[in-house]
Amino acid sequence: MAKEIKTIGILTSGGDAPGMNAAIRAVVRTALANGLNVKGIRRGFSGLLEEDIIDMDGRSVSDIIQRGGTVLYTARSKEFMTSEGQDKGAEICRKHGIDGVVVIGGDGSFQGAGKLAARGINTIGLPGTIDLDISCTDYTIGFDTAVNTAMEAIDKVRDTSTSHERCSIIEVMGRNAGYIALWCGIANGAEDILITERYDHNEQHIIDNIIHRKQAGKKHHIIVNAEGIGDSYGMAKRIEAATGIETRATIIGHIQRGGSPTCMDRVYASTMGSIAVDLLCQGATNRVVGYRNGQYVNYDIEEALAMTKDIDQYMYDMAQKLSQ
Repeated sequence: MAKEIKTIGILTSGGDAPGMNAAIRAVVRTALANGLNVKGIRRGFSGLLEEDIIDMDGRSVSDIIQRGGTVLYTARSKEFMTSEGQDKGAEICRKHGIDGVVVIGGDGSFQGAGKLAARGINTIGLPGTIDLDISCTDYTIGFDTAVNTAMEAIDKVRDTSTSHERCSIIEVMGRNAGYIALWCGIANGAEDILITERYDHNEQHIIDNIIHRKQAGKKHHIIVNAEGIGDSYGMAKRIEAATGIETRATIIGHIQRGGSPTCMDRVYASTMGSIAVDLLCQGATNRVVGYRNGQYVNYDIEEALAMTKDIDQYMYDMAQKLSQ
C-alpha cells in the first residue's frame, strides 16, 4: 500500500542553477493544490541537519520564477555524508512531519536523497545543474540559461578579439563535462573547441591551426576551453610565444550560474517540479525525474546513478568540420 503523503519538504543542494526557483514554485503550488503542506529546507542537507526549516505557502513563492539562484539557498554537507548524519536527517524529517522530500541538485544530491529514502522518507530528485552532466537525462535545470549566458559573453569577446586581431581563449564552466563548451563552440563559431571528453592535450596541433589560418588570411582566432581542461592563462602565453599572435585568456566564471532563467528553464523546471509532487502523491520514492527523447521520465535513483553518457559524437564531429 502506498505511503500517504501529507507534508512535503523541498531543498536545493550543491551548485545553484537558474530555474531552481521555478521548480521550487511548482512543487509548492502543486502540493498546495493537492491539499498538502509544504516545508522549505534552507541550505540543503546542511540546513536539514540544523533544522533550518520553514513553512511555505503560495505567497512564499510569489515573484520568484524569473529570479536566478535559489530562494532556499544551497550548501554542501560533510556531516550528511556519514551514516550518523543520514540517520539524524531522517529523524528530523519525522520530527517536522515531513513524509516526502523533493531534492533539487546533481548526482551527489541524489545520493543523499537515496539515503533518506532508505530510512523511510519518500524522496524524489530533480536534476539541477548547469553542467548537463547527469546521465539519466538529456536536460538539466539551468543548462539552457548558462549556455546562453556564455554564448552572449563569447560574442562580446569575439568583437574585441576581431578588432585587435587577437587569438582569444575563453574558458567556460562545466566541471569535467564539456557540454557548455561544445554548444558554445558551435553557436559562437569557434575555431577550436577543447572539451575534457575529447582533448588529447596536443597543443602543437592548435598552434599549427592558428598559423595555418593566419596564413590563409584569418584575422582572429577563438578557442572555447572547458573548465575541466583549464590552464587558459598558461595556454595563452604558450600560444602567443609560438605564433607571435597576441593571445588573451578570458574566464567567464560564475556569471554562468546566475541571471534570469530562460523560458526553457522556467517551463521544464516547473514541469519537473509538478511531476515530483505527483510521484510522491502516488507513493513513489527513491526516484529521479529526467527528460529523454522528448519525454519526461523517472528512474530509480541507484539506476540513474549507474548510468553513463558521453558527448554526442555527431555534434563533436560536426563542430570540427564547421571550424575549418
